[in-house]
Amino acid sequence: MMRIALGKFAPAFTGAVLVASLGVPRSLIAQAVPHVVSSTDLEKATADASTTRQQNLDSLNRFLSSDQARRAMQSARINPQQVKNAVTGLTDEELAQLASRANKAQSGFAAGSLGDRDLIIIILAIVALILIIVAVR
Repeated sequence: MMRIALGKFAPAFTGAVLVASLGVPRSLIAQAVPHVVSSTDLEKATADASTTRQQNLDSLNRFLSSDQARRAMQSARINPQQVKNAVTGLTDEELAQLASRANKAQSGFAAGSLGDRDLIIIILAIVALILIIVAVR
């Protein structure tokens, strides 16, 4: 007997829910459920990421264009243009890490805590990392 009552009640309940949901304006539903990320926030994040990437590219390219870097690459018989081309193929994360290392090396050299030999080793290590990362892809 209880099954018969539930069997009659389910379609009526389902119909009532559908009618009620159709009566609610879509704009109210859209306002009730906030977007995870607004389009403005997404555009700003994209612009910020692009700016950060360009700053990291500039920083790494300045480092690789220094006299010490050019001499180190010449002595190791590494084509500087190949390295610069490879830099553009790095991911944002890889680029950020290498730019950070390059900035630290330049700061250390300018402060006198790194000698020419140390800087050359760091330059060649960064160049090797760039070439390896790009070659693995």
